[in-house]
Amino acid sequence: MTHNRSAILSHAFAAAVLIAFPFASVAQQTELQAPARHAIDMTVVKPESVGFSSERLERLHALMQQTVDKKELAGIVTILARHGKVVDYRVYGQRDMASGAAMTRDTIFRDYSMTKPVTGVAMMMLYEQGKWLPSDPIAKYIPEFAHLKVFKGQDADGKMILVDPDHPPTIAELMSHTAGFTYGFFGDTPVDHMYRDGKIFESKNLQEFIEKLAAIPLTYQPGKGWTYSVSMDIEGYIVEKLSGQSLPDFMREHIYSPLGMKDAGFYVPAEKRSRFATLYVANKQDGLDLDPNSATGYAAQPTMPSGGGGMVSTAEDYYRFAQMLADGGELNGKRILAPASVKLMTSNHLPPSLLTGEYGIGAQQMRAGFGYGYNCAVAFDPPTANLPDGKGTFLWDGAAGTWFWVDPTNDIVFVGMIQRMRGGNPNVQYLSHVLVNQALVDPAK
Repeated sequence: MTHNRSAILSHAFAAAVLIAFPFASVAQQTELQAPARHAIDMTVVKPESVGFSSERLERLHALMQQTVDKKELAGIVTILARHGKVVDYRVYGQRDMASGAAMTRDTIFRDYSMTKPVTGVAMMMLYEQGKWLPSDPIAKYIPEFAHLKVFKGQDADGKMILVDPDHPPTIAELMSHTAGFTYGFFGDTPVDHMYRDGKIFESKNLQEFIEKLAAIPLTYQPGKGWTYSVSMDIEGYIVEKLSGQSLPDFMREHIYSPLGMKDAGFYVPAEKRSRFATLYVANKQDGLDLDPNSATGYAAQPTMPSGGGGMVSTAEDYYRFAQMLADGGELNGKRILAPASVKLMTSNHLPPSLLTGEYGIGAQQMRAGFGYGYNCAVAFDPPTANLPDGKGTFLWDGAAGTWFWVDPTNDIVFVGMIQRMRGGNPNVQYLSHVLVNQALVDPAK
């Protein structure tokens, strides 16, 4: 759901009341249990060993294969795990349709906005070092933002009316897309036009990017709206400033390397280009066309790394990251975050006034039961949000269709990788939630 530098691209925890005392006691004990810790092992185990039905999982396989057969998708890699055990790891179709190159487990994908949760983890690591608090004004770390104005319409002559913010936008608002920033290419307000005219994503580095943003007003009073925005790119700048490292270096040293994400990064080196998936775009006939930007970009480390959408990775790379979050911040004995920090990041931070269905991006609409944490969406009351997942499921996706979710209630992790811009049908992301959950026939196992 976002961009890279060379081509700017378009792309919910309510408590249950338990009456019977014995059940309440069990629930309290469950709440206090720490997330299970698992040693990473990509060996596929029998689904029944962790409560899934092999027969019912065939419905997931059938859907994925059908989309490839109908050329609605070129290729797919999916990984499903429960209790830290991989129960399904499938490859479908092709990495490149023109050459017929088969999709493989080690194919590298453009993650686009699935970069956001990784940047969120980087921020939470610095939070654990005492370097920022959610209530801190953003301007504490970015002085250039000390005098931001707020857009309040236009006068009779079409001139922008600017007012002071009711309060300085905070880090918590930045990380929950409620600070007042926008992207520039999803909306058509005068502020969006300023983003486009300023060519903010053509900045030579993050410092120039910040300086351009400092001259553009916020689209609404902080905390009074939700707009998918450049917030996570701003976070990338904060990570650099607080850590003294570039964003790619920080992520490589503190996230990728400890987790064994060996192909994750912000570019694809020459020796790995043959594994880079071709990028396609959905056409009006629900088929695929080659995306004109498929062959460009990602050739070298970017001078303006995008914390909102610049990463590449394999499906397994991202699975390792997601499993770390599912295990409360630790994987293979490598502690990235404390469980409390993961909980803070993956809890809903939007007030009911913003959960009205008026705000969102693509299929991710903020509504009753479905909100936003820090750098990820949260299904805090799935039935109310019409979702089959367990309470507290958190997730996000990317502009080219990559997606993941972590269900802490059922201890499920799912990663899906495709490369199709502009959405397209079918919506394999949401259908996969249905098809995975209908196959979980023994959740107590």
